[in-house]
Amino acid sequence: MFGRSIEEMIILTPPLLFSLTIHELAHARTALAFGDPTAKNMGRCTWNPLAHLDPIGTLALIFVGFGWAKPVPVNPNNLHPPKWGSIAVSFAGPLSNLMFAFAIAIGLRLTLTFGWHLSDMALKIALYTMAINMCLFIFNMLPLFPLDGHHIAREQLPPELKGPFMDWQMRYGRFVLMAIILGPMLLQMPSPLGLAIDHSMGLMLTYVISPA
Repeated sequence: MFGRSIEEMIILTPPLLFSLTIHELAHARTALAFGDPTAKNMGRCTWNPLAHLDPIGTLALIFVGFGWAKPVPVNPNNLHPPKWGSIAVSFAGPLSNLMFAFAIAIGLRLTLTFGWHLSDMALKIALYTMAINMCLFIFNMLPLFPLDGHHIAREQLPPELKGPFMDWQMRYGRFVLMAIILGPMLLQMPSPLGLAIDHSMGLMLTYVISPA
């Protein structure tokens, strides 16, 4: 969001917070559906964004372009079945962002199809919200600690490999993740994450404007 005016940041921050809330609420509700009430008992099964936001992570997302919310507490011992419960809880957050982005794309396509009026600001908010949700989906699916993707990847492994996988993740996952994020900026080269997000947005916009 560098280069945006204060007015634009104020307008665009609510959809950002809403996108983070959808992500964390999806984790919490899915955990409850698979038998773990931990998040519910800690007040995380709510649409109130204040229950989910990490102040530093939110500011980072606004000013730097990536960030995080408070992790949803999950007790894996309560999940039934354990393997698929863990996969479902981990995937629910990114999936909710992907579905939200698709919903916005469908809404924009309907707007164009029926000739409904949409102000420039409303269009800007819609496109920004779609982009941030694609960003949250792609970013969180990376198989690196502490992102959702590493939980999903772990559950695909045979039992004897889960321990070494998590040892590696705890030692090096954060550093690899930071290299992926900061490396392209420091080396002044295209970001693989940015390219993936741009490509996904291009596919979405092609759907929006393509003839019926």
